Amino acid sequence: MTEAIHPEKHGFQTEVKQLLQLMIHSLYSNKEIFLRELISNAADAADKLRFRALSQDSLYEGDGDLHVKLSIDKEAGTVTIADNGIGMTKAEAIEHLGTIAKSGTKEFFGKLSGDQAKDSQLIGQFGVGFYSAFIVADKVTVRTRAAGTDKNTGVEWQSEGEGEFTTADIVKAERGTEIILHLREEEKEFLDDWRLRSIVSKYSDHISIPVKMYKAEVPERDGPEVDGKKEKIPAVPATWEAVNKATALWTRDKSEVSDEEYKEFYKHISHDFADPMTWAHNKVEGKTEYTSLLYIPSKAPYDLWNREQKHGLKLYVQRVFIMDDAEQMLPNYLRFVKGLLDSNDLPLNVSREILQDNKVSQAMRQGCTKRVLQMLEKIAKNDADKYQAFWGEFGNVLKEGPAEDHANKDKIAGLMRFASTHNDSDVQNVSLADYISRMQEKQEKIYYITADSYKAAKSSPHLEIFRKKGIEVLLMSDRIDEWLMSHLSDFEEKSLQSITHGALDLGDLDDEESKNALKEAEKQVSGLAERVKAALGDKVKDVKFTHRLTDSPACIVADENGMTTQMIKLMQAAGQPVPDAQYHFELNPEHQLVKLLADVQDEEQFSQWTEVLFDQAALSEQGSLKDPASFVQNLNKLLINLVK
Repeated sequence: MTEAIHPEKHGFQTEVKQLLQLMIHSLYSNKEIFLRELISNAADAADKLRFRALSQDSLYEGDGDLHVKLSIDKEAGTVTIADNGIGMTKAEAIEHLGTIAKSGTKEFFGKLSGDQAKDSQLIGQFGVGFYSAFIVADKVTVRTRAAGTDKNTGVEWQSEGEGEFTTADIVKAERGTEIILHLREEEKEFLDDWRLRSIVSKYSDHISIPVKMYKAEVPERDGPEVDGKKEKIPAVPATWEAVNKATALWTRDKSEVSDEEYKEFYKHISHDFADPMTWAHNKVEGKTEYTSLLYIPSKAPYDLWNREQKHGLKLYVQRVFIMDDAEQMLPNYLRFVKGLLDSNDLPLNVSREILQDNKVSQAMRQGCTKRVLQMLEKIAKNDADKYQAFWGEFGNVLKEGPAEDHANKDKIAGLMRFASTHNDSDVQNVSLADYISRMQEKQEKIYYITADSYKAAKSSPHLEIFRKKGIEVLLMSDRIDEWLMSHLSDFEEKSLQSITHGALDLGDLDDEESKNALKEAEKQVSGLAERVKAALGDKVKDVKFTHRLTDSPACIVADENGMTTQMIKLMQAAGQPVPDAQYHFELNPEHQLVKLLADVQDEEQFSQWTEVLFDQAALSEQGSLKDPASFVQNLNKLLINLVK
């Protein structure tokens, strides 16, 4: 054994300690995945070496035969996974094995509930990689040396998973990394040669470099008797033999790849523990030639909304790994998609900057975007429940699409789902096509409302006339909805109209009887609008009578070209400066309170009643008041006067 020199003790990052405890207490029911994770990391190390060696061939150190070797020592109770990939320096070993360098890590651990089943799923989305070794091992030893460095710069890392680790300098003749797992007594099943071979075959068949296991020498032995004479079967020398196919899965014909292989490859590239929802494997030929393998995950990753987190596809050029997270290959609203691209038309030294403006990469981006949208359309058409599950996980991300991808705006809009007055539920399962199919005969617009919550949208006074006339309204309550609708003005030649924005025009849906009733009611309270406008002053832009209300006395309405309440809240949440907004104050002349207001002669009481009605309308629309104390004071004074 190589002697370790100058051992040093280090403490794990706090988050690593938490994760190790979860590993050690076996949150995973399927322990064998430790081998998949470690082999996957070894394959990534080989990919990185191959890429760096494009410009620095000396990194191969005369050995370009990249592989992973898996060996067993039954006496010592160890399993060793060794690769001849890029390796690590001492500083890299301390950083990569002692810390979790992921954005959003603290938020992730804050979501852990203590429920093992739920936490197991979360950790599966987080991805544990190397730390999965502690599922089966009570001690882990790592020996590594970075490619292209002196043999004396090797490092040995060791830990028992108790909150600290040691590092020491060693001499390591070969580049790369070997991980030695000292198995727990109850995990000795993994010392069985056949068991490990079956795990490799199950999880790592798709790895593009060979995973080798040692095959012992078979001595010469007697064979069958032929013509009264026994023939000798020659000895078979000991050898390292590949136990996986070692062919890049995406280069194979898709008719030759099983669903299980596709699923395991997804877990390899995504480090997700759950199966994908669906995938598409395509080879494109023509002006631009490339192969794409794209996956829709079944669950949203914990860091989907983390702006610091990189998203994108793995990029290969002629089967040589080039980069992770090539965000140029898909628009940001599809950042949940996992997968890879392998191009024959890009240069091996392609950079992110070149990808940004390269015509080939732009064609690939368009092709991949089209493919993903087709995948989603197929699910939506053939499996409503499955698509509903997708929408629950990724719907809010897809809503970014119309603003980002004008060319595919109609396709994206067709994939959207909303809650609606058609259903007595907050489930977002109504498509725009569904809505159009139910539109009334003379209806020309798709009506919608945005609010802070589903309950606020459903109980909004603005819905009253629509309920009365049986007109369906889309109920939108996600924070992004107001921003979405500012970029989605029409669908299938039907314009989308906010019922809280601008003057309400029901067109041919409005009947003469209702119009005449409104005019008659206005006559009964003639001059009231002017008095209210004078009382409110610059709090409002205008005061007028409306027929949009049936049960409420008043409402506030945003100007046709002004900012709505939800847009203001969205900008405030983003830290953007927001100008003071003036609203139209609309009165229902048929409501008893409005009639009462018209009869009030005392100007002080009139002002108090006006302020209360306005604040009620603002509270209903905005969910809060700028000056709630004033509202309470006015209301109390009116109540006292009523008691008198």
